[in-house]
Amino acid sequence: MSSQPEVRSGSTLVLAVLASGQFLMTLDSSVMNVSMATVAQDVGTTITGIQTAITLYTLVMASLMITGGKVGTILGRRRAFGVGLVIYGIGSFTTGLAPNLAVLLVGWSLLEGIGAALIMPAIVSLVAANFAPERRAAAYGLVAAAGASAVAVGPLLGGAVTTFASWRYVFFGEVVLVVLILLVLRRIEDVPPHRVHLDLVGSALSVLGLGSVVYGVLRSSEWGWVRAEPGAPAVLGLSPVIWLLVAGSLVLYAFVRWQNALMSKGRDPLVDPGLFANRQLVGGLTMFFAQFAVQAGVFFSVPLFLSVVLELSAVQTGVRILPLSIALVLAATVIPKVRPHADPRRVVRMGLGSMILGILILVAGMDPGADAAVVSIPMLLMGLGLGALASQLGAITVSSVPDSQSAEVGGLQNTATNLGASLGTALIGSILIATLTTSVVAGIEDNSDIPPSVQQQATTELASGVPFLSTTQLRTGLDEAGVDPSTTEALVAVNADARLDALRTAFAVTALLAIAALFGTGQLPRRSVGTPPP
Repeated sequence: MSSQPEVRSGSTLVLAVLASGQFLMTLDSSVMNVSMATVAQDVGTTITGIQTAITLYTLVMASLMITGGKVGTILGRRRAFGVGLVIYGIGSFTTGLAPNLAVLLVGWSLLEGIGAALIMPAIVSLVAANFAPERRAAAYGLVAAAGASAVAVGPLLGGAVTTFASWRYVFFGEVVLVVLILLVLRRIEDVPPHRVHLDLVGSALSVLGLGSVVYGVLRSSEWGWVRAEPGAPAVLGLSPVIWLLVAGSLVLYAFVRWQNALMSKGRDPLVDPGLFANRQLVGGLTMFFAQFAVQAGVFFSVPLFLSVVLELSAVQTGVRILPLSIALVLAATVIPKVRPHADPRRVVRMGLGSMILGILILVAGMDPGADAAVVSIPMLLMGLGLGALASQLGAITVSSVPDSQSAEVGGLQNTATNLGASLGTALIGSILIATLTTSVVAGIEDNSDIPPSVQQQATTELASGVPFLSTTQLRTGLDEAGVDPSTTEALVAVNADARLDALRTAFAVTALLAIAALFGTGQLPRRSVGTPPP
């Protein structure tokens, strides 16, 4: 049995380093969410293109996280952490210089995703190596709070930098932070490497399976879920999406069978299949997945309402989202201090309840006369709910296994969070665009103020998908196309109603995801970590 680590005299610095690494992993997405329109215009793409970059970034992390945990076991956690930081820094620098979407995808979605896949599992093991058991729960909570603080800082920082300078400076700033972390990395107690075999076949199967499923969901708004949309490709008479989902599911099944086969032969699997029989671990992973899916859905839709529907600036958008971020940080840090022995299952259920209430208020608030104030209370409730989950889930998953398996749990935990974020963004995005398209086409067909010739042309051209445009953008486009003023006003009214319908539907589906998560809370423990059994 491995000896328990002592608390190092420099534990504050160690925690600061690991928390800074977690901060980096979260900052990008929160910045991008409030700067989507500006970034899209700057690199010559659309909101859908930035949505693709966001989804692929989280997909790369989710696909490689388990492999990254195993690589950390082979290299040693500190070395894996350092290598990941170097790759991440190169990716940030590339993203800051990106002239187009292709370079943005390479720098952000690929390189930063690979770096994060090495960094995040290593953080879980390095906390265990540098803190005594009685202090680990608090340490994991503070690391989670660092990620939450990035959610708090990201919207405002991204909005301010985007408005007054350029979003690119955020990524250059990340390079500076990476260098600072590398300079003090040796102060961290390492977890020695182990001579284990890297399951390359399992790695390939997990990447292919997860990639197929998420890519299918991402393309669903353009290609259709089962029946191919007009102008979209078809495979055997059906949309490629259904075939991607089928193929991905089969590959993931093959991955599970391969892991079991390796275990039966006494070889090293990519992930121990026995972990999935651990009720507490599975419950924690399920909640992580649900939390980040719901969070991604909200952070995709709310900025669209603020920046596109209301046409607020990036700074104004960040300020309106700030109540969520502040409440999240406060709940994640205060709950463990005020109620250290609270029932984790009850805390998580109350958190989900707060999130559901906040989202339902957003659904009710999507009216034509709604202004930015309509998001204030929902953002506060969402933040409190997400913070409640963050205060419990990390300790639940890590404490469910021995320290020797902390790297595997770190890989699984971060796979669940990033897969949830990836699928949440893709699912809510596809539903929003599909609803927008349906509402716009129906509105044009039913509007007698729009000439029949325009109706026919619009319904034909928009059948494959309607872009989420502001009123200013739509007016400019129609004026450049020479559309007469009365028809322009009618199309603007149709677009305004359709946008609210789409947002209302997207929020309703997000609420359903949060409600579905309640059914998985029964697997969570009732005693807090460190509480002796009665």
